[in-house]
Amino acid sequence: MRWLGGAILAGAALTGAARADETARDIGDAARGEGLFQVCASCHQVGEGAEHGTGPHLNGIFDRKVAQFEDFDYSLGILRARRDGMVWDLEHLDAYLTNPKTLVSGTNMEFAGLPDAQDRGDILAYLRRFSASPQNIPEAAPTALKQDVELAPEVLAMVGDPEYGEYLSTECTTCHQTDGEYDGIPVITGWLAEDFVLAMHAYKQKIRPHPVMQMMAGRLSDEEIAALAAYFEALE
Repeated sequence: MRWLGGAILAGAALTGAARADETARDIGDAARGEGLFQVCASCHQVGEGAEHGTGPHLNGIFDRKVAQFEDFDYSLGILRARRDGMVWDLEHLDAYLTNPKTLVSGTNMEFAGLPDAQDRGDILAYLRRFSASPQNIPEAAPTALKQDVELAPEVLAMVGDPEYGEYLSTECTTCHQTDGEYDGIPVITGWLAEDFVLAMHAYKQKIRPHPVMQMMAGRLSDEEIAALAAYFEALE
């Protein structure tokens, strides 16, 4: 199956934060995560004296609002995620490390993602060392966060009918331009069908935070999402 996000074990709960019959486990192995972080270090700094580079520094990343730094030039996709109210909580950090472009359309982050949940957990455990308020990270039992979007192979393999997608698209095109022009609302023409399907199911499962898109995606069947994906992929 294809997963957006993944099962991550959140950090050890503060004394007394969980009931006596519940246990908490670490997000991952921070020492191993320090080594794995080298894949991120070409763009991001963390720790004492960290500064912005190609990407913003990652000190205090946990529970920080998206696009917080005024002195960093964020992509339009990240700025849109901020307007939608997204926060870098554990769930969204994991989803972003899984596949940045699935969580945030239009991000400038040129990183294919980490498919292995343990690798992601270890990196996040390392980054957590540099957050000022780790007690605010969701960590009370149950500590296994739910898997956000589960798509069976047959859903991803579904071939949509573009003519049906055009019929369904009228609600989409009241906001999204079909000529590829950006007017403050993201361009969805020319998207790969699989990316479109994953994004719509992410809204449907409420991992992407935009409430209007959550509502619209929630009304669509798998077949309708596939049809829309086929239609918009074919538009140049």
